[in-house]
Amino acid sequence: MPVRQLSETTVNRIAAGEVVERPASVVKELVENALDAGASRIDVLTDGGGRRLIRVTDDGEGMTRADLALAVDRHATSKLTDDDLVAISTLGFRGEALPSIGAVARLSIATRHRSEPHAWAIEVDAGVKSALKPAALGQGTRVEVRDLFYATPARLKFLKLDRTEAEAVREVVRRLAMSRPDVAFTLAGEERAPVTSAATLPGATGRLARLGDVLGADFRANAVEIAADREGVAIQGFAALPTLTRANALGQYLFVNGRPVRDKILLGAVRAAYADYLPRDRHPLVALFVELSAREVDVNVHPAKAEVRFRNAGLVRALIVHALKTALARDGARAATTGGNATIAAFRPAATMRRGWDWRHSPARGGGFGEAAQAAFAVGAPAVDLAAAPEAEAAVGAAGFAEPVADALDHPLGAARAQVHETYIVAQTRDGLVIVDQHAAHERIVYEKLKAAIAKSGVARQILLIPDIVELDEADVERLLTHAKELASYGLMLESFGPGAVALRETPSLLGEIDGVGLVRDLAEHIDEWDETLPLERRLMHVAATMACYGSVRAGRRLKPQEMNALLREMEVTPNSGQCNHGRPTYVELKLTDIERLFGRR
Repeated sequence: MPVRQLSETTVNRIAAGEVVERPASVVKELVENALDAGASRIDVLTDGGGRRLIRVTDDGEGMTRADLALAVDRHATSKLTDDDLVAISTLGFRGEALPSIGAVARLSIATRHRSEPHAWAIEVDAGVKSALKPAALGQGTRVEVRDLFYATPARLKFLKLDRTEAEAVREVVRRLAMSRPDVAFTLAGEERAPVTSAATLPGATGRLARLGDVLGADFRANAVEIAADREGVAIQGFAALPTLTRANALGQYLFVNGRPVRDKILLGAVRAAYADYLPRDRHPLVALFVELSAREVDVNVHPAKAEVRFRNAGLVRALIVHALKTALARDGARAATTGGNATIAAFRPAATMRRGWDWRHSPARGGGFGEAAQAAFAVGAPAVDLAAAPEAEAAVGAAGFAEPVADALDHPLGAARAQVHETYIVAQTRDGLVIVDQHAAHERIVYEKLKAAIAKSGVARQILLIPDIVELDEADVERLLTHAKELASYGLMLESFGPGAVALRETPSLLGEIDGVGLVRDLAEHIDEWDETLPLERRLMHVAATMACYGSVRAGRRLKPQEMNALLREMEVTPNSGQCNHGRPTYVELKLTDIERLFGRR
């Protein structure tokens, strides 16, 4: 077959296939152009999920008549002052977006530069340009894209439902709005009510306000500030507390020099930083902004500019992990407010409020409270233990409640008043109450002590008078003995005891008396699931977490008032005590005002 030169129209359509994947791709390119033009307000309107219409209007600097005529030609750009592709400071630079869009749709552009007496307009229909003509428009640019892919009907078959495409457009605008809180955004269309994000003040406060607009009030209330810099790389942003998570990683927003990206190195760093807090099936919510010299990052590795390559990827990853761990350790004693909100919602007597009080709809008859309350008040439910201890050990009121010490009420977690179902500690604070899961809380305390001990001087061991013999599959025995050195660093000494058993001779003294057989069996299962590429530190943390679970106060154990208060005080000084090793909250806080609303006092 002979070699032939492709026509310009065909070349443009091939290029469009790389740049214009779906309506959201068009919106991304046009909004990035508006941001590069210095816009302070950007309005996006779509119809049919963007297939029938996309309109992006901005108040940026606009283009002159000569610039507009050249802007719809391939590889024409105003964003590179020279041919240096190493130091790129703009979001767009390839010069392919507008001609690629015009090759597969009906494109019209109206723009006005402040030096021009009026606006100018041009149209591109399936790659065919019209003549320039005068138009009416204030300073800025309006770009309309109609009938996307009408010139390439085969591409229409790959578009999804209008609602799905509209959601993809929304996600693109969300990401760009997060990257520029100083710019006002409006997104409208027949698929949704208009959503407006006003421009915010500069600094961390303004950035958090914009993130709250996009990610919701729960994120704003439970976010910790991230800030760190090293060797010319700066990390800023916000991360949610470990007790506020999602079932997927879609709540992780990463930006490099203002550019939204999906980078495996950055996502891996976020996962590593949260490894101490979350189970495998939960993912954190974060919005991180990486700033570094443009010469230290290559943004020219993907046609849609969705990926980047760092000159020193190890430095960026280490800084992200360090910044996140530092911030989470600083605020780790907090538990997400969503726990308290969910508790209030479970007990809110919605039906009672609507109908007025009626004994037939009382909690005991299951008529208005949530399922949790119905179970607690149901006939035959386990009795509530009010921590009635001997008078010599603690002063107990006539109702069976431990009398709170006045000073203890001023502590963040207050003073213990009761133990419910021998599992949950109820504490009173100055402005509300706290419900603590005693097992989860003590599990975190033991875990942090193990980590501190191994980092300082190693875990002290206690020799068992009679070794525990644990029978296992031969494969499990082999895996345990292979990792015996790692386990010994945490005070767990195992030896072979024949082909299908191991002998547990020493355990960490910090754990006290534990179920050694159960601990070894659990460790054998966990080691079977280990990825050998996982860093040694991460593998040891899995061991410590399992050991902490076995060495903590179990649910079902009755505690004395002194023990409950001692646990609360330890939680207040223990890093990351707001959640256990598995990512579950250790306590829920209810404000007095919320409780009063339940009873109609507010």
